Amino acid sequence: MNLLQHSISLSLWLLTVLAVPAFAEDRSFYSPVIHIDKEKSQILISTSATVFYIEVPEAAKPHMEKLPISGLVDFVVEMRGEDKLPLIKTWKVKSGESTCMFFNGKECK
Repeated sequence: MNLLQHSISLSLWLLTVLAVPAFAEDRSFYSPVIHIDKEKSQILISTSATVFYIEVPEAAKPHMEKLPISGLVDFVVEMRGEDKLPLIKTWKVKSGESTCMFFNGKECK
């Protein structure tokens, strides 16, 4: 009986450990900037024939319009589940002109 209880406990622990990171996973998207929606604090990007918006955090809002339209940017985002847009953590402009080539999550450099 103890073996069964330990097996069930271990299984539940593994499910918890594996499921929790799936909701707060960081991903990187190397994409052109298609559109900047200042009113909604969102940036439209594309990868692998998919076009979608990513959300701009409060600290990046003053800098979002500095991103070059059609410029290639490496965005690191926090995936927050299916009901919320990915949230930008950092970006690095790889092509195009910008006064904010690198956003580290707090400030532009």
